[in-house]
Amino acid sequence: MSGPGESDAAARWARHRADFRWSVPARFNIGLDICRHAAGPDRPAVIAAEADGTTRVTGFHALDRQSSRFSNLLRVEGFLPGDRLAILLPQSAEVAIGHLGAFKAGVVSVPLFVLFGAEALLYRLADSGARGVLTDMEGLARLLPLLGQLPALERIWVTGAGFVPAPGIAWEAALAQASPHGEHVPTGADDPALMIYTSGTTGNPKGALHAHRVLLGHLPGVELPHDFFPQPGDLMWSPADWAWIGGLLDVLLPSLHHGVPVLAHRARKFDPEAAYALMARHAVRNVFMPPTALRLLRAAGPPPAGVALRSIASGGETLGAELLEWAKAGFGLTLHEFYGQTECNLVAGNASRLYPVRPGSLGKPYPGHRVAIVDAEGNELPVGEAGQVGVARPDPVMFLGYWNNSRATAAKFANGWLLTGDTARQDEDGYLWFVGRDDDVITSAGYRIGPGEVEDCLARHPAVAVAAVIGVPDPVRTELVKAWVVLRDGFAPSAALAAELQGFVRERLAAHEYPRAVEFVDALPVTATGKIQRGVLRRMERERAAGAAARGHDPAT
Repeated sequence: MSGPGESDAAARWARHRADFRWSVPARFNIGLDICRHAAGPDRPAVIAAEADGTTRVTGFHALDRQSSRFSNLLRVEGFLPGDRLAILLPQSAEVAIGHLGAFKAGVVSVPLFVLFGAEALLYRLADSGARGVLTDMEGLARLLPLLGQLPALERIWVTGAGFVPAPGIAWEAALAQASPHGEHVPTGADDPALMIYTSGTTGNPKGALHAHRVLLGHLPGVELPHDFFPQPGDLMWSPADWAWIGGLLDVLLPSLHHGVPVLAHRARKFDPEAAYALMARHAVRNVFMPPTALRLLRAAGPPPAGVALRSIASGGETLGAELLEWAKAGFGLTLHEFYGQTECNLVAGNASRLYPVRPGSLGKPYPGHRVAIVDAEGNELPVGEAGQVGVARPDPVMFLGYWNNSRATAAKFANGWLLTGDTARQDEDGYLWFVGRDDDVITSAGYRIGPGEVEDCLARHPAVAVAAVIGVPDPVRTELVKAWVVLRDGFAPSAALAAELQGFVRERLAAHEYPRAVEFVDALPVTATGKIQRGVLRRMERERAAGAAARGHDPAT
């Protein structure tokens, strides 16, 4: 039931939802939409805080001209609408220019995380059939050994370099030869724009293909948790890499859509003291901060003088009352949690200007999105009953489907609902309360990690017969990746072998995916059909933790 003082807020929220209408034109292009801000006086678009302490500002005029040059370059090089261009770069103006140029050309951009290892890069480039890559010299060095396995890859443009060894092409020099004018591909709102790979529970990652309308679909979920974003003087920053949907579509593209500058910073590892200093130095007003980063900030102490945020949003993991209280005490702000996934992002969350935040709740469905609790067949369940979080289609934020995977796409829907795989319940006031996941995806430090990719990588090590990967609770990262490994004959368990396996995965996939715990076992629990029962392993971990707690021991030791 609504508590005292909530009735007025409930009425405001009801009016806001009733008055909301989507405005999605038949013809829409993300690149052209963002570059409309170049029509007036120039203003900052991307403010890059460089490693040497300098600042490089790229205005909307330069963003428009350079992205148009890149669009023309792509077309001259024979790229056609629907072709894929991968972008393998850290936060920078070049990332924005690359995406916008691809959008203007009707080309589908494929963001790739700069810390991906060779196998992770190879799979995504091969699966997407990318014809081109925009990267830097570091990225080029990592791509060169893979080229023999990527027959579709024709062009590798390299930023920030003078001499570029073949087959790399100096990007800035190529752009200088291209025209900043010309016709752009007239895309429809439902035409494909970008593809973000998302981890599944089994097998390889899937490419979630999104249309140009996805930007418009994100706007309510950005504007409300950032207290009616934008406001005068706003400047957005997030430590989340722009290769993930949380960095690209929760931060970069919505901010540029509104003409708000975005701070870019190439940090390989989150440092709370450095983050505080960065926010103070650049007068950051709005942040999207993953929960792990928030916990590290809290551990570092109160924010120093000069940090003057206007809004804080977070997502990817459930937040507790302690973090909410810390944000209120340290920043004088209500921390707003929001909810979504790569296939259908920012569909629900909190907005304290319109309704009170209830600690532990995911919030309410944002305007324009119909979110309900449904069963596996897509039937709505009664208030208070646990089931899957479902999102009704059509919805402009919803993906078009999985790339070259119609079976997985069909399995994602039931009776007109997109099934998120997350279990929750909804109370009579519309608040969503997270219960757990129906799948095996691991949430660690804000990243969603599919165990299948890690297991496949471990299986390539000569010592490993079979491996299973689960998430185990961790007070900082929410979960840690743990691997249960059955060894081949001739190999014996040891701490050295465990460290070797960790390094094997870290080098080939990514630093956030390697197992931080390895346990050697003689056999793994499987079903009658041979499927690994990860749920049994998770239950074993819970029972161990409970037993250790009863004995007064730390289960992690």
